[in-house]
Amino acid sequence: MPRMIKSGLIQMSLAKTEGEGTIDEIKEAMIQKHIPYIEDAGQQGVQILCLQEIFSTPYFCPGQDEKWYAAAEAVPGPTVERMAAYAKKYNMVMIVPVYEQEQPGLLYNTAAVIDADGSYLGKYRKNHIPHTSGFWEKFFFRPGNLGYPVFETRYAKIGLYICYDRHFPEGARALGLAGAEIVYNPSATVAGLSQYLWKLEQPAHAVANGYFMGCINRVGAEEPWKLGTFYGSSYFVDPRGQIFTQASEDQDELLVAEFDLDMIGEVRSTWQFFRDRRPESYDALTAP
Repeated sequence: MPRMIKSGLIQMSLAKTEGEGTIDEIKEAMIQKHIPYIEDAGQQGVQILCLQEIFSTPYFCPGQDEKWYAAAEAVPGPTVERMAAYAKKYNMVMIVPVYEQEQPGLLYNTAAVIDADGSYLGKYRKNHIPHTSGFWEKFFFRPGNLGYPVFETRYAKIGLYICYDRHFPEGARALGLAGAEIVYNPSATVAGLSQYLWKLEQPAHAVANGYFMGCINRVGAEEPWKLGTFYGSSYFVDPRGQIFTQASEDQDELLVAEFDLDMIGEVRSTWQFFRDRRPESYDALTAP
């Protein structure tokens, strides 16, 4: 019997930005802008919904202003708890990426996973932190220290990568080996830098590891940072590397797709990449 999944991705432009309110007001405006889309997903019967990278704030990393440290919060904490109410209301797994404060001075780019009953399952902390070309993330985020967990939700086993992680195949493989059936990658990436990679790397991860991926990007230009335009184009890709549904480049959008997890077994029965691995020959990959 097919294992059909209905999943959704939300790509969103800013509601308010720096200079248009306090940090708390900016966060609240962004959460309020998301709520109708979250409700729409629930009403459509979406089973797993993923939001974009640090979804409740601007992508403030083109600057190096320590005032944005105040945007960080506990995980689980107030935003995750608010989203848990929607997860429970609609029996919908939710992936909620937020700016996390573990304690003062220990800040992470994090995604929380909420199960369909509203319970908190755990979190992933972004492991690979860029510091180049206007993406000054090391000023804001400590590298993740929770490895590459796979979360057994009501509907599927899911793994997480966040934005810059997608340039590294090692973690993507670790998620596959740990049993991930769907890997979600909430991102913030602009035209003119890595756009040519957007439809290359994640389909390659899906093929190499035999799983589905849901890939999310923001939309619009975010003032006052002038980093560039976030080009949306969120999509789902299957284990054969085929992008089977994609969002627009410039519109706020809930992208919904249905797919059959049984394809994973079909593909892995043909391409025996896990069987034919030679881990004893890969020592150089973990050398400093």
